[in-house]
Amino acid sequence: MAVGEGEGDHHTPLLHSTLPSPSSSIEPSLKLSFKRTGNIWTAFAHIITAVIGSGVLSLAWSMAQLGWIAGPLSMLFFASITLISAFMVCNCYRSPDPENGPARNHSYLEAVRTILGKRNASLCGILLRLSLFESGIVFTITSGICGKAIQRSNCYHKEGHNAACEYGNISYMLLFGIIQIVMSHIPDFHGTEWLSIFSAIMSFTYSIIGSALGLAKVIGDGYIKGDIVGVQTSTATQKVLLVAQALGDIAFAYPFSIILIDIQNTLKSPPSEKVTMNNASMMATCMTTIFYLLCGGFGYAAFGNSAPGNLLTGFGFYEPYWLIDFANMCVAVHLVGAYQVLSQPLFAMVERWAAEKFPSSGFVNDNFILKLPLLPAFRSNLFRLCFRTVYVASTTVVAVIFPYFNQVLGVAGTMNFWPLIVYFPVEMYIVQKNIGRWTRKWIVLHIYSSICLLVTMFALVGSIEGLITTKFS
Repeated sequence: MAVGEGEGDHHTPLLHSTLPSPSSSIEPSLKLSFKRTGNIWTAFAHIITAVIGSGVLSLAWSMAQLGWIAGPLSMLFFASITLISAFMVCNCYRSPDPENGPARNHSYLEAVRTILGKRNASLCGILLRLSLFESGIVFTITSGICGKAIQRSNCYHKEGHNAACEYGNISYMLLFGIIQIVMSHIPDFHGTEWLSIFSAIMSFTYSIIGSALGLAKVIGDGYIKGDIVGVQTSTATQKVLLVAQALGDIAFAYPFSIILIDIQNTLKSPPSEKVTMNNASMMATCMTTIFYLLCGGFGYAAFGNSAPGNLLTGFGFYEPYWLIDFANMCVAVHLVGAYQVLSQPLFAMVERWAAEKFPSSGFVNDNFILKLPLLPAFRSNLFRLCFRTVYVASTTVVAVIFPYFNQVLGVAGTMNFWPLIVYFPVEMYIVQKNIGRWTRKWIVLHIYSSICLLVTMFALVGSIEGLITTKFS
């Protein structure tokens, strides 16, 4: 049996996700331990929380741009890329170590550094931080939209559907930011299991409600709207740009590979973490795709080419208002968890770097006990307190400046999709499997990577154009 793969491997001597490596000079008293207790269901919950989020609400609009054939095929295309990437990244959790056997990589960035070297890791680190930051912005924007939608829904119910129910969403974004400042002081990724399970339930709830409302409208109307090619535009250029933006929205709705190893690092063994993670990835991707097809398909069937950019907040649905309010509340609650699931790896990355860079700094390394309302007491330090607070505040500020749901979604989905979801996993897989240059398998993998690059560049151009046009129109 390989070292580290048996039952005795449930413990690790260092909370690696938040503290520096043993080589640093941090005091032994700060070297915490945790027990890996995760299983296929906690991994499934983490993935669902990260994936089924704000992106699902834009899929009816994306379907309207692509039509009945290209829309579902695009979802299946991105689902297959996500699953292939997940399988490749799963292989990277343990890397061969000539002296100690398979060594753990505790994060995506650490895997890139171990397998592809420091130069690739430097680039990956920049893209990874940017991707996680973008996700935080999108979640903040969506929370504001949901809060405003609840207020408008109640107004329409009382005043009628033609009433001028216009409200701002900045106050809701600020409230979301305040909540995230509190929640961001959960010590590490391992402390988010309960939050992921609760958030995953919220994900399923509002996805089912959105699908059910679309189906009910189709049944009530007595016919299916939409057509084969989607929205008709005055020029071919407009159509191409809308298709590109729609692909960007779908791209944002799927990937989770950048936090896959963080999830894998919470799993107990046996069975091996790779087996558990592969199974959880397959289950989550299949479940996600089913929900996406239902939500996007029923939304498009209900509204046709006039499908709103956000299915629950675009007010194609007015009644029952209480159900729409509940669904939007579920979205907002889910986003609290999703923000943390995607931010905790970034927090760990920066804090580990700071502790290794400044091992003698009391500001970085002197821990104290912090007790927040409704949360158990835990260790923190001044650097962690300041950095996490400033990070959340910065995502909130950017969201307030660019509150454009579909456009920001498309840019966030495509900017880092190819390098993080395709390029690095493919290159790590080639090294891990020792695939020779110009062999058949090497050529197939690079053709796959090149096709994904072209699709991503196309979607990125359309999404950036849409954001610029909306901002200055």
